[in-house]
Amino acid sequence: MKSTDQQGLLVPINCTITIPGVDEPLQPFVLPEISESKSVNYAGEVVLGRSFPIKTFIDGGDRIFNMTWHVVIMDSDSLDEAVRQLNAFRSCAYPLQGSGSAPYAPPPICTIDCGELCRSDNSSTEVCVILRNYSVTYPTVYAWDEDTLLPYQFDISLSWEVVFSTSELPGQDMIIV
Repeated sequence: MKSTDQQGLLVPINCTITIPGVDEPLQPFVLPEISESKSVNYAGEVVLGRSFPIKTFIDGGDRIFNMTWHVVIMDSDSLDEAVRQLNAFRSCAYPLQGSGSAPYAPPPICTIDCGELCRSDNSSTEVCVILRNYSVTYPTVYAWDEDTLLPYQFDISLSWEVVFSTSELPGQDMIIV
């Protein structure tokens, strides 16, 4: 796959982040750097006469995706898209407007679809995630837009935690409500 088209513009990558309340899914300008981590927790059971404890599985920890979202501004359209993406990511860190007597609702649950990189199970490449934190780096080595003061290239570091609906949890059908 080529990264640019005949006019030298970047070709969209089939990797998307969908954020509720944002009109269109976000597509990266270039393939983001993605790292994945998950921990497993064990308890040490002490047994008389053994020199080391027996390990008992307790639970699995959080599955985390750390992502560096590279933004490249080439023209006025990509500048508008950069501002839209930056504001969309920022919106994931704030509570939503509440309904009824609730003054607010939790921040949105988003989805990431980056093919096999984030696959959760065999049926879908899309995973539900919540934004744990974000950080934007505005380097001073690039020229910047005079109106927005955004540099023509910058990075957004994102940390996402995978979440599941209760209907997808193992043993959920055994819970008495």
